[in-house]
Amino acid sequence: MLYVKRDDAGNIIGLHNKPEPGADEQKSLMDDEILKFLDNSVDNDPWVQLLSLSDISIIRVLEDLIDLLIRKNIILFTELPEGAQAKIRERKKIRDKMSPESLMVDDIL
Repeated sequence: MLYVKRDDAGNIIGLHNKPEPGADEQKSLMDDEILKFLDNSVDNDPWVQLLSLSDISIIRVLEDLIDLLIRKNIILFTELPEGAQAKIRERKKIRDKMSPESLMVDDIL
């Protein structure tokens, strides 16, 4: 889900991956209004922007999937490349320090 910021005329002027002041309206990634806003943007290709905005949610899904596969003994953590292990451990430490209210589960459901 994306959070939309609007101007006084009701036009979308910004997109966020979490609620921000003035941006608490939720829209799906493929909402027609979101796609129109991205099409009108001159900064980047709209599809690149859309993929970039969805990256955080997908990363969370992949982390949860890896955890599930390890818990079910389908893969061993040590079978992953060293670089992947280090990145997963690093992100896990960060997520463990975060309070449950600040996790992004709502963004991926």
